[in-house]
Amino acid sequence: MKFPAPPAGTYPESTHATYQSTGLRGPKQPPVAIELPAASEIVVPDARPIVTPRDADLTAWGQGEPLGERIVVTGRVTDEDGRPARNSLVEIWQCNAAGRYAHKKDQHHAPLDPNFPGQGKTTTDEEGYYRFVTIKPGAYPWGNHPNAWRPAHIHFSLFGNAYAQRLITQMYFPGDPLFEFDPIFNSIPDEAARRRLVSRFKLEHTVEGIALGYQFDIVLRGRDATPMGL
Repeated sequence: MKFPAPPAGTYPESTHATYQSTGLRGPKQPPVAIELPAASEIVVPDARPIVTPRDADLTAWGQGEPLGERIVVTGRVTDEDGRPARNSLVEIWQCNAAGRYAHKKDQHHAPLDPNFPGQGKTTTDEEGYYRFVTIKPGAYPWGNHPNAWRPAHIHFSLFGNAYAQRLITQMYFPGDPLFEFDPIFNSIPDEAARRRLVSRFKLEHTVEGIALGYQFDIVLRGRDATPMGL
């Protein structure tokens, strides 16, 4: 089974000079080509039995309402020819509205939110669509260089319908002033590919009086592929 590679410049290099930690964890040897097994051996198991509707609402897990701007994030997951990734697992994780992750290693000076878990999961439908309800994340300092701040973003993990479609990436928000200063965002060489990581505000996805809506479509490999996150 063949899975097409994206055009040059879509994916970041394994090491990126201004993203300092990649110099320590990036591979030192060139990649090794492997022979893929038969299609029946690489198909991702059905994740629907382990996912509940509540898992897609990151605002529903506390004893009260989480702080911050409530948003809806939705989109469609496809291959390069527009065919949907059906019943496919989509996972997200993110910091809270103050820019802090619910993780013991995140100790920067921002408050935790006991009503916000910062992670969720869902599966796509028969047409490849997914939907999350969450809180818009804040920017946060990350120590890569002097006065380094990450733009607001949500991490995505997808398996597609085959393990060779595996993708971990990040979704950003339109108009963020930190784009030009962020080496992770700018590690993707092709400008058009970088822009595919920026979601679009969509009024039709809003919930009146409750949440604003953003659309983030994802293409697994091939033409117009959504870039990987470093």
